[in-house]
Amino acid sequence: MSERVNIKKKSSSPEPGTKVSDVKADAALPALGPKEMFRWAWTQLTSMRTALFLLLLLAVAAVPGSLFPQRPANPAIVTQYIKDNPSYGELLDTLQLYDVYSSAWFSAIYLLLFISLIGCVVPRAIAHYKAMRSQPPRTPKRLSRLPEYGTLVVPARAGLPASDAIHSAAGLLKKRGYRVEVRDDDGARPSLGAERGFLKEVGNLVFHTSLIGVLVSVAVGGLFGYSGQRILVEGDTFVNTLVGYDQFTPGTNFEASRLQPYSIQLDKFDITFDRESEGKFGQPIDFTAAVTTKENPDAPARQETLKVNDPVTLGGTSIYLTGNGYAPVVTIRDGAGNVAMQGPVVAKLQGDNYYSSVVIKVPDAKPDQLGFAGFFLPTAFVTDEGVSFSGDPELFNPQLTLNSFYGDLGLDDGAPQNVFELDVKDLTPLNARNLDAGGITLGPGSSYTLPDGKGTISFDGVKRYIGVDIHHNPGQLYALIFALLAVAGLILSLYVNRRRVWVRTGTHEDGRTMVEYGLLARGEDHRLAAEAAALRKLLAEEWQLDPDSAPPQPESSQQTPSHPGENSSGSGETARPVTTPAGPTGPEKDQ
Repeated sequence: MSERVNIKKKSSSPEPGTKVSDVKADAALPALGPKEMFRWAWTQLTSMRTALFLLLLLAVAAVPGSLFPQRPANPAIVTQYIKDNPSYGELLDTLQLYDVYSSAWFSAIYLLLFISLIGCVVPRAIAHYKAMRSQPPRTPKRLSRLPEYGTLVVPARAGLPASDAIHSAAGLLKKRGYRVEVRDDDGARPSLGAERGFLKEVGNLVFHTSLIGVLVSVAVGGLFGYSGQRILVEGDTFVNTLVGYDQFTPGTNFEASRLQPYSIQLDKFDITFDRESEGKFGQPIDFTAAVTTKENPDAPARQETLKVNDPVTLGGTSIYLTGNGYAPVVTIRDGAGNVAMQGPVVAKLQGDNYYSSVVIKVPDAKPDQLGFAGFFLPTAFVTDEGVSFSGDPELFNPQLTLNSFYGDLGLDDGAPQNVFELDVKDLTPLNARNLDAGGITLGPGSSYTLPDGKGTISFDGVKRYIGVDIHHNPGQLYALIFALLAVAGLILSLYVNRRRVWVRTGTHEDGRTMVEYGLLARGEDHRLAAEAAALRKLLAEEWQLDPDSAPPQPESSQQTPSHPGENSSGSGETARPVTTPAGPTGPEKDQ
């Protein structure tokens, strides 16, 4: 500031006729030091405009997370994506587009938004606290300049002095929730200032504070939460350990020691199919999974029901029912007659009426590893062309149709494989429709002997399975609470109005008590006129006046009154209200 003043002192006044643009071009502005630059940057960062921009930028920055595969969810898919797109796959990896939510640029936006909101809320909270503890603004000299203005006249016979009238008005305003201060109650022209609507700014502060709470809750969930998937066949039990998951996505700061060792067993799964409507005949309409749960190994078992949108909660995690299907039970013996594989095989849904694909890998078969690929039909039908299809989702005519292969399944080298896919490029076919041996078609209880003495396969029965999603988010409840608080704060800020009221009284020469009042809203308030009418009605009822009547005006009264009551000299009970719209600086200038 001193540098700027010195510059102004040194600069000479422009000569007459000099252009303003030339003067501005020649003006020398002081250089900003590090302290001033930091203050400017902090002001820009903590502005509401910057906070809104960062919030929008955060939403845009999250878009690549849905466009590209994310490494925390499935590293194998990311590796394959880079192999399939060598031209730009490595570049995307360099830009951290496979780790969007943990990338440096996403974290920077998140932290800047967090700091911006705090920088907005804290100063506003301090200023609002001071405003709540301060007295209402002083009474303007000319109340007639306020947006809502009116006058009342109390007749002399009422015996109401100006001081009593101002205290009476103060009591009415307090009952309406105003904070009131009476001024000069022992003087000739006492007045009062009243103010209410502080909850509007409280709502704003609650809203912005809740946004910070939501951000913190989301961050806590991302740091310490986890999610996973598991397929459970009837009779299977899932124990909450890392090896128990089919797929697991940990949070950034996840620790395996935090997993509570609860267990859940699928006892029975029932599906209800639509058997009445024509258009949706055979569609599933209800899913019910009967499960047995234990909070820990020593806890008593509990029977619970798992349904869609009705999760089971265990150990701080929510277990959701997300899928289901059939699991044919097979027994495979190798060439030596030993049981190489026995149990249910999960069939992946592929089409209508629970048409499902089946892949069976038998790495323990001797002398050669065996593989099977085909499909499972709950109710098998065959067309005239010999094509099989499923005619109903129920198990009316189960059928298992497979092709068989032998060779190296590629499981010994440790490379991850999809359990629902069979890579046959290094395998030799045994059974197929285009081979002399033909394909394998099995019904429940039937078996088939593989060619070349490779073994046998039998179809023992069918079980149902379910797919469950397991989510643990320690910040989820807090995010919900803060979201509800944000909505409540927004409602307060929208429906509560900040208003100020001033009342001034005075005594006329003929003994009448003259009252004038004015109202001012902070911001736009379309209900201010209704508030002024309600206040006028209350004052009139308190003093037993008619709020709608007006006193007779003398013809000689043409000058502006200098104090309340000088706008009438006749004997009436009320005066006509005067409403004058305030200019852009009207009432504030008088204060």
